[in-house]
Amino acid sequence: MASAKPRPTSSDSLPLFDFNQRIELQQYSRNSRSNGSSTLADLLKWVEDGRDESNSRNIAPACWQNPASTSFPTASPFVLSFHNLRYSVRIRPKMAVPSLFHRKKSSELRTKVLLNDISGEAREGEIMAVLGASGSGKSTLIDALANRIAKESLGGSITLNGEVLESRLLKVISAYVMQDDLLYPMLTVEETLMFSAEFRLPRSLSKRRKRARVQALIDQLGLRNAANTVIGDEGHRGVSGGERRRVSIGTDIIHDPIILFLDEPTSGLDSTSAFMVVKVLQRIAQSGSIVIMSIHQPSYRILSLLDRMIFLSRGQTVYNGSPASLPRFFAEFGHPIPENENKTEFALDLIRELEETSGGTKSLVEFNKSWQRSRNLIQGKNRVHARRGMPKLSLRDAISASIAKGKLVSGATTGDPNLSSSVPTFANPLWMEMLVISRRSLTNSRRMPELFGTRFGAVLVTAIIFATIFRNLDDSPRGVQERIGFLALAMSTTFYICAEAMPNFLQDRYIFMRETAYNAYRRSSYVLAHSIISLPPLVVLSFAFVSVTFWLVGLEGGFSGFVFFFYAVMAAFWAGSSFVTFLSGIVSHVVLGFTIVIAILAYLVLFSGFFITRDRIPPYWIWFHYISLVKYPYDSILQGEFGGTEKCFVRGVQMFDNTPLGAVSTSLKLKLLENMGRTMGMNITGSTCVTTGADILRMQGITDLTKWSALWITVVWGFFFRVLFYFTLLLGSKNKRR
Repeated sequence: MASAKPRPTSSDSLPLFDFNQRIELQQYSRNSRSNGSSTLADLLKWVEDGRDESNSRNIAPACWQNPASTSFPTASPFVLSFHNLRYSVRIRPKMAVPSLFHRKKSSELRTKVLLNDISGEAREGEIMAVLGASGSGKSTLIDALANRIAKESLGGSITLNGEVLESRLLKVISAYVMQDDLLYPMLTVEETLMFSAEFRLPRSLSKRRKRARVQALIDQLGLRNAANTVIGDEGHRGVSGGERRRVSIGTDIIHDPIILFLDEPTSGLDSTSAFMVVKVLQRIAQSGSIVIMSIHQPSYRILSLLDRMIFLSRGQTVYNGSPASLPRFFAEFGHPIPENENKTEFALDLIRELEETSGGTKSLVEFNKSWQRSRNLIQGKNRVHARRGMPKLSLRDAISASIAKGKLVSGATTGDPNLSSSVPTFANPLWMEMLVISRRSLTNSRRMPELFGTRFGAVLVTAIIFATIFRNLDDSPRGVQERIGFLALAMSTTFYICAEAMPNFLQDRYIFMRETAYNAYRRSSYVLAHSIISLPPLVVLSFAFVSVTFWLVGLEGGFSGFVFFFYAVMAAFWAGSSFVTFLSGIVSHVVLGFTIVIAILAYLVLFSGFFITRDRIPPYWIWFHYISLVKYPYDSILQGEFGGTEKCFVRGVQMFDNTPLGAVSTSLKLKLLENMGRTMGMNITGSTCVTTGADILRMQGITDLTKWSALWITVVWGFFFRVLFYFTLLLGSKNKRR
């Protein structure tokens, strides 16, 4: 038989390592397999130091040559314990016909128990899996342990090494991988992990060290062959489902968290991909992390990788122990597992059968409690014996020891007596976060030019249509009406074009919620970066629209008028874009969002002052006129077109043009003017100016603001909605159940 070709180690593909370092890394790899598990951060920390100090390039750290000689504090393993967790929700009964007329009282709401007295523990270096049928409470338990349930709604206690975990600290030392793969589709695997590294790792780490960490993580995740492949989506071919899931995990473990939560990481994957994902999780656990995940029905191979299992049934624990103890447990319960049958499949099928009986799983729950009590007596004695002579460290000291070894690469300090303050909330300053968010968004958008191209095409086509319809407007009374109509259409169309931005944040919404839930960056950084990167496209769209329409339509003011018209259109785009962005922070569905945006914009246009002037709006609706976003840019461009000039727009006989007298002869019109002048005591001739620009503004009800005042109010509206957008993100992205 031909010998199989040896698989290269992860260091073989890293250009960062030279030959001597590769040999040392291979030695380290063998030592780590036999003597425990140093973290990925240990390896990278030493590599960086080795490159900085040429005289140590051929000398591995003492703790690697002889793990027993490590200078790091010997910490007891991290243990996440949870006791008597209880969580229930109030459910309103389904609406029946009688209840339409007899309203139910709030006290008649039905209570549904999702977690009922759940206890257990998860240990460093192990994978704990939560199993059960759909609706059994798997995801709820993961959310409870990950602090995704409001504290006042969750009963029981959760401790790490015997100390209660603060919410702020848990966010920093843990990571949560959602069931859905929330990634930017046009970024490559390497870019996705690199951006995550720039968010999670502190600025004090060099760019080279961050890149080395990403390269090592790519090898650890088994993604080397897909490193330069885009993630992909429905319209763009990318990585496979299993690879995408491993990338999702990688983005959350880039900073080497102590605790990793995963909600059904194998969901939707084939058996091979699912096994590879759990194999990666095993490596993460062995690197010194606690891994807790929910899983629906693991295969035989996946079962061999698990260390602890909790089976749930309707919010209650029916088994809590190791996979190896599962056959003995069910044998003692009176339902032995057949020899050739998958243990978890048998257990889940039996639980499902018991749930359909009248007594439910009560007998299994009670048996598990008695079985746990007998096991705890034995295990308690063993633990006391094992811990004799082992120094007892506080949680602060244990985390400090992990940080010293390279865990939690987030700029943490180890000397602060306050544990929460020793681990910073965010790894980087605000301006750094803004820079990374902007670069990531621009990189993703640059590879999808069709998105901006569609908006640009819509603006350009609209501008061409307007320019050809309203071409070369004159200063006659009819030309004045057409000029006002063009300006009103221009402003309303500008706002409607902004509605196309609605899906932009909705597509990023869940990525944003995942990243900010565990302090990848500040919400304020996202809002500021989002606002800044939205400006260049708005400038291009505004310039394209104004360049096509201004000269062809024949608007007033020359070059200065052109510049002001550009400012007004730009301000309208800014206010409209900010308004749509604010709504996208409230509404989570694209179709519903479009419906709401279009409806509200219709109301804003209606009350802008074009269809009905301010003086004619009923008093009970006048407030809507003053909060109309369309009013202020519309007022500003009318002021720019008709204000600040003594130009005459209606002279003598032109006053009859839009009346039935417009069809009579010019001589008759002159006689009518003469008679009118005699009656009024004035001399009115065919060239007498009857209507100026100021008169037109008065007729339109635009007398309370100057053009610059209206323009600045439009800009302020834009900033106002950006602030509201920030508060919607602050209040609407708590990621916690009530």
